[in-house]
Amino acid sequence: MKIVFLTDPLAQFKIYKDSTYAMMAEAVSRGHQIFAFGPADMALSSGMVSASVQEIHLTGDPKDWYRLGDVRECELQEFDAVLQRKDPPFDMEYIYATYLLDLAEQQGALVFNKPSAIRDHNEKLSIAQFPQFTTPTLVTRNEAKIRTFFDQHRDIILKPLDGMGGAGIFRVREDGMNLGSVIETLTNNQQRTIMVQRYIPEIVQGDKRILLIGGTVVPFALARIPQNGEVRGNLAAGGIGVAQKLTERDLEIAQSLAPILSERGLLLVGLDVIGNYLTEVNVTSPTCFQEIHQQTGVNVAAIFINALEKQVEKFKQKK
Repeated sequence: MKIVFLTDPLAQFKIYKDSTYAMMAEAVSRGHQIFAFGPADMALSSGMVSASVQEIHLTGDPKDWYRLGDVRECELQEFDAVLQRKDPPFDMEYIYATYLLDLAEQQGALVFNKPSAIRDHNEKLSIAQFPQFTTPTLVTRNEAKIRTFFDQHRDIILKPLDGMGGAGIFRVREDGMNLGSVIETLTNNQQRTIMVQRYIPEIVQGDKRILLIGGTVVPFALARIPQNGEVRGNLAAGGIGVAQKLTERDLEIAQSLAPILSERGLLLVGLDVIGNYLTEVNVTSPTCFQEIHQQTGVNVAAIFINALEKQVEKFKQKK
């Protein structure tokens, strides 16, 4: 297969933990060709979506891990699969990229995750589709409504709808210290909608990342455990990742969502679960492949490439 990755600059990768690198390495080990481009490399010209791509050759040297081939202008439909692995921010440039990928799909490209599905699944708001699995939640920019929610629950989490890696998450406890300031900051004085949730004490045991691949559930989660008094377990915020076998509740949530999200064109999804509650549905560039592999021996990248190969074969049979 020829697989092309829409991704962040390769020079920024930390390959000892990067899930996109794990996908690349697994694909190459099977004899597939891999290519890369960034959002700025895409164009719509004469009605066709193309990109300036470069083939990636892995060197095996962790310090100097890749060599790039010559720049080639290719229509995206020329590849067997296009993998969208660009990290947020989920801004208008990100959305424009998904529109171009939509057009590429119409021209015959196979894109994962499906660009329209990425747009339709805000990683915070999507949990509202599955209220049976969520803690009490409020989405608003109205200060009075947020204060009423705080009065009801007395220990809350406030967070932006477009953040990643734990950025911008605040906890306000019983005393209400700095509630007004946090509301002003996150809502930009009631101009920006945010999410507010009842605090889940089980966060001290970890914010679990559960991976869904091709409609199946990876049997281990990575619990991101907060450190040094932090309320955030995200690895980017200093959390420690510990692989754990899924609990019965984890499985209930994951097995309920897996077929639904797969049917919507989401080949890879990262569910975030704290205690018994679903807190996020990550669809842009879910991670934790390598941490789970290193700690359990479960080769998540192999599971992913297996699922991708199956989808490519199914797509070719339909043509």
